[in-house]
Amino acid sequence: MVDGILLSPTLMHWAKRIEDQAKSMGLDFFDVTFEALAACDVNAMAAYGGFAKRYASWRFGMDFERLQRGYAFGFSKIYELVINGDPTLAYLVKTNSLMEQKLVMAHVFGHADFFRNNVWFQATDRDMVAHMEDHADRFALHTACKGKDVVEMFMDRVLALDSLLDPYLPQRQKWAGAETLQSPFDVLGFLERRAPLEDWQSELISVVRDEAYYFLPQRQTKIINEGWACYWHCRILTGGILHDSEIVDFAECHAGATACDDGVLNPYKLGLELFRHAEREGMDLFSLRSRHNDLSLVDELVDGEFAGRSTYFRGLGAKGKTWQEAKADLLLSYSWCGGPQIEIGDMGVQPGQTLELVHHHDGRDLHEGDARPLLQHLCVLWGAPVSLATKLHDESVIWTVESDPKVAESA
Repeated sequence: MVDGILLSPTLMHWAKRIEDQAKSMGLDFFDVTFEALAACDVNAMAAYGGFAKRYASWRFGMDFERLQRGYAFGFSKIYELVINGDPTLAYLVKTNSLMEQKLVMAHVFGHADFFRNNVWFQATDRDMVAHMEDHADRFALHTACKGKDVVEMFMDRVLALDSLLDPYLPQRQKWAGAETLQSPFDVLGFLERRAPLEDWQSELISVVRDEAYYFLPQRQTKIINEGWACYWHCRILTGGILHDSEIVDFAECHAGATACDDGVLNPYKLGLELFRHAEREGMDLFSLRSRHNDLSLVDELVDGEFAGRSTYFRGLGAKGKTWQEAKADLLLSYSWCGGPQIEIGDMGVQPGQTLELVHHHDGRDLHEGDARPLLQHLCVLWGAPVSLATKLHDESVIWTVESDPKVAESA
């Protein structure tokens, strides 16, 4: 069932028409609630990750300013914002044309179907809106008790580490039924349980960790999720939703979203090309949508025929790469969510002992200038030295941090 907040009767009419069309084509989604907002309000929501209420951070303010500048100067434009949950929430920009609103709503139903049915989203919190509000309230309480500067400094350290997660932990927990399952890759979870912290600090690490795991599947499925939504907004709109007078405008808007130079990765375009390739091959698109993330979809579908059609692979071919080399590079860039695979060397380490991290080198060197600040944050939270074993130019190295210079200077 579709619902609308602050939608005009015309938009509600088309939302219901498009919902019926999407269902008739086989899409399956939770109830979808649309809300129409001014562009600046959508930018504000986007800066907060799509949520109306979230804990305060200067990072969100910076994101908002960036989005506002991009919109003001015509460099970027948010057409919609859709939030994984039950119900699924979607925000429309009031100033969009009726054709653009139709396109956006059809695109939203593609995302809503993906959120509900893709295996990588099955372990996500479907009531995150309420939990985000609770997180914000807890953050405000601790800020009032401990002081704004103290809490914000602590959160900056934790947020710097929010990529040190295990991308596969939620899946193992859901399907194995082991809610307390630990993983050496889940550094935030380890700190929450084992670091010598005050209760309020452990609680805020839990907040950051919960939200990071909620957003994790979106990092794993950018190509397939956007490709699926693009595939379906094309089919839905050309299936009787567009008026004849809107077809040219739709084609231009769609082309703008999927435009890119040869050899440049646009997830919307590459994802759409992959699904159209699968369709030509007679594959079950709904099965692909249900079981894949970006890494596995590219691995299964990219072959010589696809590479010959794809603007991304053709462009790299013109630069001297074979399609096999280009595929291998793309797979590497999406492995472990595009980040380094780092684990705790000894899960039995005790507070006060050196916390040893190990980087599983996959051919991509870490940059010491990027790694050391993270080790310094981790050192302060752990309260003892932290080391990281990796490879640099094929030689084994260990970087060790015993204290954060900023902390030492202020002591």
